[in-house]
Amino acid sequence: MTETGWRGSREGWIAAAHAALIRGGVEAVKILPLARDLKLARTSFYWHFRDREDLLAALADLWEVRTTAPLIAATETPAETEAGAILNILECFVAGRFDDRMELAVRGQALGDPGVMARIKAADRARLDALTAMLVRWGHAAADADVRARTIYMVQIGYISMQERESLEMRFARVPGYVVTYSGGRAPDAAEMAAFRDRVCAAVESGSEAGEIFPETPAK
Repeated sequence: MTETGWRGSREGWIAAAHAALIRGGVEAVKILPLARDLKLARTSFYWHFRDREDLLAALADLWEVRTTAPLIAATETPAETEAGAILNILECFVAGRFDDRMELAVRGQALGDPGVMARIKAADRARLDALTAMLVRWGHAAADADVRARTIYMVQIGYISMQERESLEMRFARVPGYVVTYSGGRAPDAAEMAAFRDRVCAAVESGSEAGEIFPETPAK
């Protein structure tokens, strides 16, 4: 458990900053309003952070954990077929494992912050490299894998940038076509689609679409 006395906890400050970033962009991440939200004294902030820039750096680290890390993990998740491997990627986005709201906010922040833009560019490269490597493992030539990886990634980031909010049923209906396009003709079978649907619905129903900022760590 984290300390939650009069000074609060580092995790609590970061969670509040995450909410403010999504709600109002980086300009909303300010110490005094966060202290009010947390019902803490402004001075308690300095037990956990040197200054606002230190908090923003912690938010950038959280962004990596909630976006790049789950996407790369999805590219490495075992699958019996290429269609299944691509379904793992789509599940990351559709089931909410990729924090699309934070991604949108950080991309907005990057427009006015060269340092954040550089970090975005590095993350884009790492994500594309992971997708490309996955496709190469499934037998695609490097140049073909590069184009297909970019297609997968840019469509998914397009959903986020356009703030597309299609229903789950509409997304499910489109998924087989996406898989065929991304793989070059390999369609998921009925069992793969049924398992994909079940996993996504279970994630959404359990509330993981919103995601926990700091999931509980199992006791050792």
